[in-house]
Amino acid sequence: MAKKLVIKVTAGADAPERCSQAFTVAAVAVASGVEVSLWLTGESAWFALPGRAAEFELPHAAPLPELIDGVMAGGRLTLCTQCAARRGITEQDVIKGVRIAGAQVFVQEAMADGTQALVY
Repeated sequence: MAKKLVIKVTAGADAPERCSQAFTVAAVAVASGVEVSLWLTGESAWFALPGRAAEFELPHAAPLPELIDGVMAGGRLTLCTQCAARRGITEQDVIKGVRIAGAQVFVQEAMADGTQALVY
């Protein structure tokens, strides 16, 4: 079994089920003791901003703010550098604890021994 899980979520409110699945898997993995790195890319980049996750709704799904809290309780949340720049998001704008990093860091994490990468 992989000791670390790197998840890239590319969907936001534009594809709510795919988005929710990524956050759910990440939160469940953290709760199960797996080291998790969740990457926000594309439209999910908006969820790095305070209050934006509270606007997300999907019937029969856990609330996105709770899932984010679960991930951040024991994992890492990263916003893609290019995705942030395209949306005018800076380090001063994001939720405390969210880092902004680029493709090189993603590739390093995804290729590390004992790591499983998933993309939603």
